[in-house]
Amino acid sequence: QVQLVESGGGRVQAGTSLRLSCAASGRSLSSNAMGWFRQAPGKEREFVTGISRFGGVPAYADSVRGRFTISRDIAKNTVGLQMNSLKPEDTAVYYCAASFAASPSSWSAGSIAYWGQGTQVTVSS
Repeated sequence: QVQLVESGGGRVQAGTSLRLSCAASGRSLSSNAMGWFRQAPGKEREFVTGISRFGGVPAYADSVRGRFTISRDIAKNTVGLQMNSLKPEDTAVYYCAASFAASPSSWSAGSIAYWGQGTQVTVSS
């Protein structure tokens, strides 16, 4: 059984940085694209960033492009999310996700095979 466990969430001031990590267990996810979604209170879960199993140029939501960076270590079965210049509107529960596909043509909740339990990120102004 695959498990994704996020860590690194917390409460920070606007303009600062935070790094999230996600560790997978149960089997290697080297064949899967990996990504991050987030869900703010009262809103639907939304795509943040994703990277294919082949690496290459990651996909980013417009709202985070230039501020967030995804990385993955296939050997360690981990994926990270470096978040810089955080804004109050980045406040949400952040979910690590593994896609069904190796290189998804699009990222949606329906394309996700495995979800982490989520980690809270709160950015205060």
